[in-house]
Amino acid sequence: MLIKEIMCKAPTCCTPETMLPEVARMMLEHDCGAIPVCNGTALVGVITDRDIVCRAMAIRPDLKTTRAADAMTSPVVTVNDNDSIQRAVSLMAENKVRRLPVVKDGVLVGMLTQADLAEHLPLAEIGSLVRKVSASTRRPLLAV
Repeated sequence: MLIKEIMCKAPTCCTPETMLPEVARMMLEHDCGAIPVCNGTALVGVITDRDIVCRAMAIRPDLKTTRAADAMTSPVVTVNDNDSIQRAVSLMAENKVRRLPVVKDGVLVGMLTQADLAEHLPLAEIGSLVRKVSASTRRPLLAV
């Protein structure tokens, strides 16, 4: 099965200059936790709900004056629309990401999420992917 068969097509995007309150409104309106950031047709980043809460709040508590570019994740791991879903699973696991922008000829054409994969893969494979993506890369805190 190919990614283009199960991806969310034509995702809502913002620009690097979009202010975070607007990005949050877009997430609410479209019931999603990630918005691709595009400069024209070029994908330049992805901003997630976690980026807004953890990254943006840490650097600038006044989110009304913070742009998507200030908090987005970049560079972005992408997958091609003609790739297999197994390629997407591998990329998600290797990069510890839950969502992948889908490109065709370098242009954003969709988004692929763990939820999209869950509808098409065996339960054991999805469980393995979730464990790999969720595994902490941080060192444990030392007890004092």
